[in-house]
Amino acid sequence: MSIQRRPEADPCDPSVLTDVAAGHLRLTAAQCMRLYQEMPLAELGRWADARCRTLHGDHIRTYVIDRNINYTNVCTAKCTFCAFRRDLGADDAYTLGSDEICTKIEELEAIGGTQILMQGGMNPELPLAWYEDLLGEIKSSHPNVHIHAFSPPEVVEFVNFFDPPGSDFRAKVKWVLSRLQAAGLESIPGGGGEIFAPAVRQKIGMGKCDAEVWLTVMHVAHELGMNTSATMMFGHIEGIADRIHHMDLVRQWQDRSLADFGEAGGGRYMAFISWPFQRENTPLGRVQEWNPDADGAFPGDIVATLDGTGTKADHAEFGRRVRLAGASEYLRTQAISRLMLDNIYSIGASWVTMGPHVGQLALSFGASDMGSVMMEENVVSAAGTTYCLSEPVLCHLIRDAGFTPAQRDNGYDLLAVHDTEASPDLQVEDWSALRRNRLHIQSTEAGETVAISVEQ
Repeated sequence: MSIQRRPEADPCDPSVLTDVAAGHLRLTAAQCMRLYQEMPLAELGRWADARCRTLHGDHIRTYVIDRNINYTNVCTAKCTFCAFRRDLGADDAYTLGSDEICTKIEELEAIGGTQILMQGGMNPELPLAWYEDLLGEIKSSHPNVHIHAFSPPEVVEFVNFFDPPGSDFRAKVKWVLSRLQAAGLESIPGGGGEIFAPAVRQKIGMGKCDAEVWLTVMHVAHELGMNTSATMMFGHIEGIADRIHHMDLVRQWQDRSLADFGEAGGGRYMAFISWPFQRENTPLGRVQEWNPDADGAFPGDIVATLDGTGTKADHAEFGRRVRLAGASEYLRTQAISRLMLDNIYSIGASWVTMGPHVGQLALSFGASDMGSVMMEENVVSAAGTTYCLSEPVLCHLIRDAGFTPAQRDNGYDLLAVHDTEASPDLQVEDWSALRRNRLHIQSTEAGETVAISVEQ
């Protein structure tokens, strides 16, 4: 049955949402905005959960075991929300060698990991051959590990740094991605999505590609048969309409990829993950927080439009106030994403930024996946967030939420369904001892040891 559109329908009408949950009706951006603003949180969560159950059933919720390898922190962009980047030549700037990276992958395989998420800063000192050699060495030494790497802003800088052949930007991206794919790249993460609305993006992501370029990179990846994910970072200077607009663009470009490449075995967005901005140690975090009682309407809401055409000139204080997002706003935003993104398979919970119990609650607000038991993460933790979960704890959270935990791979195929007494969480006898442990201890040059968080 083809999906219908009824823009005149009341989105708060249960009969309308029944059709949405069943996958028969597509909500417009305006209808999603009304849901966000008018529907009680618990009721919104029930409808998002109903949609999730249509797609994923009533029993299994998933996770993946991977490792986030940030291969360099040198970056030419100057994003105001980032605490990770360093200038070339800074005392604490680094670029990992292939031996170090392969050692990290060996440690991942030792705990049953199946994937690396490899991202870094936009480092102008690294030639294309460096990336090709690295990918080739990883696939040669670790053929069973899936390489999920290089977000769109990195790919854009590859085009700028390497000056590849091609008559236009799209052709240049295709040349670069084809070379990386031939060397071992298998899928692309959705990093750098942030907020697509130009007014917001120009304020918080100086030096980072715009929405059209970001989405074009992903469309080329889909043409080459690679799956990708999409992300959104909210809870800063943006308005609510900016979030809806962001999701709407992802949905539109997913439609385009499915129409253009679906029958030919092309790729697609497999998942959408959203999370609130973490302010600690970031330039944007020093911006004054909005006080609704004293400051009136939030500047971001004045500027934001559902078509993304708002400009900073629409409010003098735009970009000078932040509205941070707590647990309820996170859950509301995630629930809207599940109801709106009818053409995307998975919605991921963000326990890394919100903590394990809010992440667990997200499984009742449209999320079908708890993300990663990850051995390492440096970008979010640089901004002050250091939640860590082992595989048994992650399984326990899923089971305690009323579902059966299952380990998946990058394509969301199930590797292990934990429905027996041999399940990781059911083997634990002393939870207090488990929570004191870390999966990985990394040595420093001074001979000290630093515990590395387990992150999504």
